[in-house]
Amino acid sequence: MDSLSITHKRILTISVPIILSNITIPLLGLVDTAVIGQLGQIVPIGAVGIGSIIISAIYWIFGFLRMGTTGLTAQAVGKRDHGEIIALFSRALLVGIIGGFILILFKDFIFWSAFKISPASSEVESLAYKYMKIRIYSAPAAISIFGILGWLIAREKTRMVLFLQLWMNGTNILLDILFVIGFGWGVEGVAIATVFAEISAFFIGLYICRSAFVGSLWRSYQLVMNKEKLINMSKVNFDILVRSLLLQAAFLSFMFFSSNLDNTTLAANQILLQFLMMTSYTLDGFAYSAETLVGQAVGARSANSLRKISLLTLFWGFVAAFLMSLLYLFFGKNLIAVMTKSLELQLFTQKYLFWMIIAPILAFPAFILDGIFIGATRTKDMRNGMAISFVIFCLSVWLLFGSYGNHGLWASMMILFVVRAITLLIKYFNIEEEV
Repeated sequence: MDSLSITHKRILTISVPIILSNITIPLLGLVDTAVIGQLGQIVPIGAVGIGSIIISAIYWIFGFLRMGTTGLTAQAVGKRDHGEIIALFSRALLVGIIGGFILILFKDFIFWSAFKISPASSEVESLAYKYMKIRIYSAPAAISIFGILGWLIAREKTRMVLFLQLWMNGTNILLDILFVIGFGWGVEGVAIATVFAEISAFFIGLYICRSAFVGSLWRSYQLVMNKEKLINMSKVNFDILVRSLLLQAAFLSFMFFSSNLDNTTLAANQILLQFLMMTSYTLDGFAYSAETLVGQAVGARSANSLRKISLLTLFWGFVAAFLMSLLYLFFGKNLIAVMTKSLELQLFTQKYLFWMIIAPILAFPAFILDGIFIGATRTKDMRNGMAISFVIFCLSVWLLFGSYGNHGLWASMMILFVVRAITLLIKYFNIEEEV
């Protein structure tokens, strides 16, 4: 890889479609709620809400497939190893399809366990079961899409990622309206719409990636089932899974302590977490650029390209973070007002707006460095760094929560972001030395 080919334009070409793609994700949840809300009943809204959260949490476990596939494929691109590029696509599909069928097989136990952890009223649980038992049948497609997206990102096909996301969410929205409002299918209609959207997106994804099926490499047992490659893929994906579970545990702990305060504080934190989601959707675009380009640089063994990519993606991460901070500084109160009509809740939430203003600046190094380490497949460092960060987060909550309440919780979250960045930065120069 020639360092001269690493330009601001190339980074933006990769990042912008990802950011636009991410923006469509929360839109779908809003439409689902709005459509089911037309039934004029409270229970269906709750059922779809809790059902979609459980299904999303189950699928989220397989998020490692997207990240692992991106890093490994990008390195294969950098090495110009065409056979391994194709083999990685086949392996990702195998993991997705097999993982999806395992979920279908154990669906009853999984759903039962989910409601034991997070119980709801009998009416809501009954409808949520109906919703989830339909949704789960698209699991092989939904999980495989993670691998398809990772493969496309690694090959800098982010416009196709945007198209695929727009297709899936757009189809879902249109079928929501048709099945629920048009046919009166209620909660089941919302679930069927999503199943159709995910399965159709899977087959369109296969068509977009049709170049992988030219020739016989994609079905070569010797190539696809290479023991050494499979072991390496397993290690990378396992490390990412552990890292992601620890990160999720931190956010769940945050919400647990929020709920121990009062309902107003819990509601305020839910609103402010939407700010964090907007920030993460934006920063992820540049993190994905880092994954792709760093992977290619590592594969090509170009240390100069690696450093240039790291500096440019950090620069754009800072620009995005700075703009997000300005947005929250000048329009934060307006955004809060959009999310709740309660004047009391608006005023209460504004007390903690300061944390959202500084969060993008404190968080962006962790996001970009995550992308760099995924691209370099230094996932062990990510796992260990996240473990250290999680322990320090728990200590900070223990020290600050009792004295400072919700401000202490938000301070602990900021500490988590900073420590994540520091643990990765310490290890970064090892990547340069080994390239």
